[in-house]
This record gives sequence, C-alpha cells and structure tokens, in this order.
Amino acid sequence: MAPREKSRRDREDRDNEFVDKLVHINRVAKVVKGGRRFGFAALVVIGDQKGRVGFGKGKAREVPEAIRKATEAAKREMIFVPLRDGRTLHHDVNGRHGAGKVVLRAAPAGTGIIAGGPMRAVFETVGMQDVVAKSIGSSNPYNMVRATFEALKNQMHPKDIAARRGIKYATLQARRRDLIGAEE
Repeated sequence: MAPREKSRRDREDRDNEFVDKLVHINRVAKVVKGGRRFGFAALVVIGDQKGRVGFGKGKAREVPEAIRKATEAAKREMIFVPLRDGRTLHHDVNGRHGAGKVVLRAAPAGTGIIAGGPMRAVFETVGMQDVVAKSIGSSNPYNMVRATFEALKNQMHPKDIAARRGIKYATLQARRRDLIGAEE
C-alpha cells in the first residue's frame, strides 16, 4: 500500500469517529450594484461521544462550503470533558460568554438530556446521557455554545481535585459516599 493511500485512509478513519451536529445557519446579504449577494455562516459542533468535543464557525457563499469550513474549525479546537461513569458531569458548573449564561447540573441515571437546542447538540456530541441545563440571558446560539464550552472547560475530575488538595482520591470518594448516604 502506498504511503499516500495509508495516510488518506487514516484520515478517513479519524473523521468517521466524530459525530457532527449543525447548530445554526445564518444567511447574510450584501447589497451591491446589481442587487443582493448572499453569504452563509454555519455553526457546527463535533465530538467523539467519549468526552472530546469542539465547535467551529465557517462562512462561505454556499451552505455546504460553510458547513465544511465550520467542521474543519471544530476539529482544530477540541477539548476533553471528564464524564462521571461516561454519562454525566462530576459536579454542577456555570458558564458565561457575553450575555449568554448557562447552568449545567449533574443528573441521576435515566434523566436524559434536559437542555435547549444549541446546548443539546453539545451534550449529544460529547456523549453525555444525563444532564440538566438551563440557559439564562441571551438565546443567541453562538453565545450559548461558547458559554456551554466555558462551563465544560471548568469541569474537573475528582482525581485532579484530590491532587490539588493534597489528599488521596479514595479519601475524597469516601467523603462523597458519606455525603450521598446522609442525603438519603
């Protein structure tokens, strides 16, 4: 097999592992001498449903080209989100971008994704199955996605928190179990 074919096949395999969601398309018009010239802006969220997720914007004269550009931008700007049991957040978190504010809360198994449009796309692509989210303020999809990403970037794994505090992970988990047992 030629090296060129191998690299192309590797790239296709890497592309197939990602799930992408088109969040928003905006049509803009530029008035010129002969009339209006239309352009399109696309917002795409992409993820591997195992904790990696990214978003991107693309602008072009045609919709497919704008979506392609947005997808490429999303692949370049991916982050990793630690998930508890591969299904929900480790702790509640807030995010903000501009006038868009979001509140993300961990949820028990079977809750599902309770979130609005742009946030739902992010949670589905990251692989989250149980989460409760609320958008406060701006309903602009760009700001909502950015605020959601800010919140997800602040998500910390308990092992990182234990290391920061200088205690053992097992001690931290034992305290958590004691707190959960006290609530019930």
